[in-house]
Amino acid sequence: MPSVAGLLEQHELAARRRVDGLREEADRIQAELAVAEQEWSEWTIARERVGAVLSAPGGDSAGVVTEVPEGVVTGAEVEASAPLVVKARSQVPMWREGLAGTALSVDYQRILAAIEDRGRLGQGPLTCQEMATVFGLDVVPRGG
Repeated sequence: MPSVAGLLEQHELAARRRVDGLREEADRIQAELAVAEQEWSEWTIARERVGAVLSAPGGDSAGVVTEVPEGVVTGAEVEASAPLVVKARSQVPMWREGLAGTALSVDYQRILAAIEDRGRLGQGPLTCQEMATVFGLDVVPRGG
């Protein structure tokens, strides 16, 4: 007969696994949502630009929709406000024995791979500037 503590640990482990799985799914959905929102924004801006070109003097504006649905960020609003950056957030799962690196989001897996490569080559830790270069980001000097 299993102990009460053992049964509780089994239930806790099952619940934790379910939470981890749901977090992974939420990360995937959040990343997919960010891509869909970006695409929506791009189409909205494209429609506005076509409308502006067609409504210019000498243009044919027949059939151009100029009303913007509520909640849609227009190109004018994007230009007038601070830069709009949609980023998916990724939650790191709680470490436990046997947890594979594949439990991390793709971005975190890339970071770990870069660090492990440096370690294998005996090159030591990565600086922020080196990380930016590895991930294809613009390297901006301090204060700029």
